[in-house]
Amino acid sequence: MRIVDIRDTVVPIKSDIRNSYIDFSQMTVSVLALVTDMVRDGKPMIGYGFNSNGRYAPSGILRDRFLPRLKAAPPESLLDETGENLDPHRIWAVVMRNEKPGGHGERSVAVGVLDMAVWDAVAKIAGLPLYRLLANRYRGGRFDAKVFVYAAGGYYYPNKDLSALQDEMRSYLALGYSVVKMKIGGAPLSEDLRRIEAVLKILKTPDQLAVDANGRFDLDTALAYARALAPYGLRWYEEPGDPLDFELQAKLAEHYSGPMATGENLFSLQDARNLIRYAGLRRDRDVLQFDCALSYGLVEYLRILEMLTEYGWSPTRCIPHGGHQMSLNIAAGLGLGGNESYPGVFQPFGGFADGIAVEDSYVGLPQLPGIGFEAKKNLYRVMKELAG
Repeated sequence: MRIVDIRDTVVPIKSDIRNSYIDFSQMTVSVLALVTDMVRDGKPMIGYGFNSNGRYAPSGILRDRFLPRLKAAPPESLLDETGENLDPHRIWAVVMRNEKPGGHGERSVAVGVLDMAVWDAVAKIAGLPLYRLLANRYRGGRFDAKVFVYAAGGYYYPNKDLSALQDEMRSYLALGYSVVKMKIGGAPLSEDLRRIEAVLKILKTPDQLAVDANGRFDLDTALAYARALAPYGLRWYEEPGDPLDFELQAKLAEHYSGPMATGENLFSLQDARNLIRYAGLRRDRDVLQFDCALSYGLVEYLRILEMLTEYGWSPTRCIPHGGHQMSLNIAAGLGLGGNESYPGVFQPFGGFADGIAVEDSYVGLPQLPGIGFEAKKNLYRVMKELAG
């Protein structure tokens, strides 16, 4: 078998929302279709991929470096030992050939797009949902039939008052989510506290609410928020400082006993390992949010999970950022602690299969081969147009 074509495009996911750092008015996503010569029911096996939200479409890097390398590689060098399917690890090595260590930014996003399409194709060729393929390869066949998910929202909108914030969170509860997350750090502390208290009024317990500062704070501000947040008993306090400021995170851990979460803006095994080594995270309570679609894909994520095991961390402490079906498959197949969800934004890329309801913050997966994009109608329409 062989790859016969690779097509990519850029799709806007612009929105008026903002967090403490950026707005999403110009946000874009790369979408990729990897066409193989394998045919089933008269149709070629095509793998699809896209990058997670929060980073712009890495189309230039894909087109200039990674896709040409993949197209130039001998077809047999991309196959597994059977010669009947693609090998994601060998493909990863091909596209990363002649790349220097370090510089894990947009490069890691581009590889993540391609890696997602490869795994989608591999699972389709194997005739299995990706989560079952992963469970068979790495977990003795065990998989989770449903996965914990929480609703991420609570962004800053123009003219959005406390009542509108409450209505937004009520809409997530009505959809079946019992855990929600909101943004902080884009307003003064006193205003953010009023926003938090408004949301808590509609929840049964404080641990139904997580808050996310998106890396906005210096140490003094992070500590001030920590002191103010501690009495609430929230689900977690997320990314208070710059993602690479491990000293800030470690000092904060000395003053904030509640759970904290971080990792969504770390894009490599090396950065993830330094986080575990130096950031003072507690493996009994803190949450790791590495997103495979932003960090060199599942091939790299498997290395990160292996590293975490070496440092005594359970995969259940991993709840990936991004709210997409790729991470949902990884969570179900590899036994992670859950997955983020974006019920109202970043469409059509956010969210899960149509017709599978969220119940008490758990969601199931479709039985389709591959990642299951075909079960998400609006997303698959975009992908199908690209495939032709």
